[in-house]
Amino acid sequence: MTPQVKKVVRAARKRRELSTEFAFTPQMLPASRGTVQAYRERAWGAFSNLPIPDTNEEAWRRTDIRRLDPARFRLPSPEEGAALPPVPEKLLTPLVDAKHGGQMLFTAAGVRTTLEADIAAQGVVFTDFATAERTHPEILQKILGQVVRPDEGKFAALAAAMAQQGTLIYVPPNVHVQAPLHSILWGAGDNLAYFSHVLIYLDEGASLTYVHEWASPDEAETFHAGIVEIHVGENADLRYVELQSWGQSAWNFTHERARVLRGGKLDWIFGALGSRLTKTFADLDLMGEGAEGRMSGFSFIEDSQHLDYDTQQNHLAPHTTSDLLFKCALEDKSRSVWQGMIYVAPGAQKTDGYQANRNLLLSRKARADSIPGLEILADDVRCTHGATVGKVDPEELFYLRSRGIPQKDAERLIVEGFFTPIMERIPFQGVRARFEGAIHEKMV
Repeated sequence: MTPQVKKVVRAARKRRELSTEFAFTPQMLPASRGTVQAYRERAWGAFSNLPIPDTNEEAWRRTDIRRLDPARFRLPSPEEGAALPPVPEKLLTPLVDAKHGGQMLFTAAGVRTTLEADIAAQGVVFTDFATAERTHPEILQKILGQVVRPDEGKFAALAAAMAQQGTLIYVPPNVHVQAPLHSILWGAGDNLAYFSHVLIYLDEGASLTYVHEWASPDEAETFHAGIVEIHVGENADLRYVELQSWGQSAWNFTHERARVLRGGKLDWIFGALGSRLTKTFADLDLMGEGAEGRMSGFSFIEDSQHLDYDTQQNHLAPHTTSDLLFKCALEDKSRSVWQGMIYVAPGAQKTDGYQANRNLLLSRKARADSIPGLEILADDVRCTHGATVGKVDPEELFYLRSRGIPQKDAERLIVEGFFTPIMERIPFQGVRARFEGAIHEKMV
């Protein structure tokens, strides 16, 4: 059998002077009307006034984007999109059940949507952003810009102004969607820019499982800026899985926030395997008494990939619970950054908050920065945090080798064991299988 050769994609170093501004103009804003048009115009104003972030800002101190060349990226045309590589079939297969209740596929050529008739009959809305503007403006007004403000950063403002690959999900009161919904943004094409906006609104007592994925081919130097806004109503229950499978030359920036009302529950799962550089802000706002939120993240990066997650667990009401666990394995010269904060507002008594970040270094040149934090303004709470960065235990490796297991297989078993606690938090076999397959591919 011919041995597999590990493919390493390296971004070419640029010798020329890099530009410092994007080439987008107000004339490129998607055609909109009413509330959405006003929202885009405000976002463009914020984008025009905000500088590209640099390492002088605390949130960006460990993530240097000076090698980003903004002017090289342009919007794809539908004609160009038709000639780009198609979405791989493996990305379209169900991850959390035997079949999808609905699926939305975004490419440079357009959008394709399916939704089971029985789900639509319950009043569930699952549509793209442009269609939502025409058919559900009243729902957009409830959430658009209400959870993530466009002026929260340069990339948030750009995504808010330019997003065409957008999803709106609305689940009416007390409706329980049994089959999961799924969407994917396929960002093929070199030097192309993609902008996405995911809007999820669960009304009182509703429940839903939703999977969203961003992906692109390895060889494409793609730019993506995205926003995710989530509203979980009173006593509602959302399981949201997001997978980042960008190619290893992609630049990826997202601002994401979920607000959970009284008695609501959110199980938020992050999986990150790709991109040249990712910077994600992910906030959990527990706004009503008894609200619960769990955030589970896993990533495996290699070569010179850089992955930066900035998380906030905001307890804004009494008797709220949050639980965060992020795990990352790193090979080659890759680097991860995780900065987390648990905030407890005045009067938010009986808060229970937990956060942990664990990192496994598989190379001497890999680096993991882990910065947990607490800000507690109430006096009857239980909040804990922890962070670890470690290497493969040589005794564990020796034990496996002494049992006749080859070096690479032994290392893979150790990595799989490292991720076991996070995999046990993910109730979806398809998601676990996708990640386990990625471990095998990265460790050949």
